[in-house]
Amino acid sequence: MIRHIVFFTAQTGEIERVRAGLSLLTGNPHASILEIGTNVKSDQLGNEVDLVVYGEFEDEAALAAYKAHPVYQASIDIVRPIREMRLAADFDSESAVKAPLPLP
Repeated sequence: MIRHIVFFTAQTGEIERVRAGLSLLTGNPHASILEIGTNVKSDQLGNEVDLVVYGEFEDEAALAAYKAHPVYQASIDIVRPIREMRLAADFDSESAVKAPLPLP
């Protein structure tokens, strides 16, 4: 399973429009799970992120199909002009560390 996590900051006064634009992604049929979350900003060290997209995909092909779907481009067309920062990461949960490793 591929986990897809994207962090966004919105331009001043645009968080609701960014959230609405990202919400289009929930209509993309290629994700097993797709959620748009609002950062509750309770971290002691950094609270710059406004919104988070979290998705789960069966495999890399499903993630590629998600990114090729017209809903994905429609979301980009709305969000890109009114966001400031976007950071994305994808990882295979099968190979993720799930227990402490010995220190080198």
